[in-house]
Amino acid sequence: MDPLPSSSGSAALPSAPLSVAPPCNILVREAGVDDAELIAELTRHSWADKVAPSSSGHREDVARVLHDLRIGGGFILQVDGQSAGSVRWLRHEYEPAVWDIVRMGVLPPYRGAGLSQHLLEAVIHQALAADIDELRLAVRTDQSRLIDVYAAFGFELAPELAYGHANPLEPAPSMMRKMLGR
Repeated sequence: MDPLPSSSGSAALPSAPLSVAPPCNILVREAGVDDAELIAELTRHSWADKVAPSSSGHREDVARVLHDLRIGGGFILQVDGQSAGSVRWLRHEYEPAVWDIVRMGVLPPYRGAGLSQHLLEAVIHQALAADIDELRLAVRTDQSRLIDVYAAFGFELAPELAYGHANPLEPAPSMMRKMLGR
C-alpha cells in the first residue's frame, strides 16, 4: 500500500510537479471502508490552499468518509502507484435514482494534467451501470471556474435545486445536474 499523506505533513507526499506530459500509469479504483483514512487525508490535502478555509472538507475525518462510503461509494485515483486524489458519491436521501458527487480532489503535485476527469468519468460509468437517472454536484462560489469543466461532461446548471449540506455561513453553491437518460 502506498504511504498515507499525514495531516502533520510527515508522510511522503509527492512534492514535485508532474512533467509537462500527462502521466501514463493512471488507475482509478473503487474505494472500500479500509480506505476511509486514506480518503480523509487525500481530501484534506487536496483542498488545502485550494478551497476556502471555511469548507468542512478541511476537517474531513474517517467517520464522515465511512458514512459516505456506506450510503454511496468512492474512487481513489492512483498515478504511478501513488494515491493522487479521490471522489465520493452519495445516494440522494429522497430520490433513490439520484447520486450526489462530493469531495472530489486531486493532490497539488498532480494538478494541471486533467486527472480529475478520470474520477468524474468513473462516477458517471458507475452510475450508468447502477441504472441511476441523474448525477448532481455543487460548485462553491469560490470555485466557479469548475462550472465549465463539469459542463464539458454534460452537467448543466440547475438553479431550481438546493444543496442540502450548504454551510449557512457561506453563499449557496451553484447546483449542476447530468441526466443519464436510459
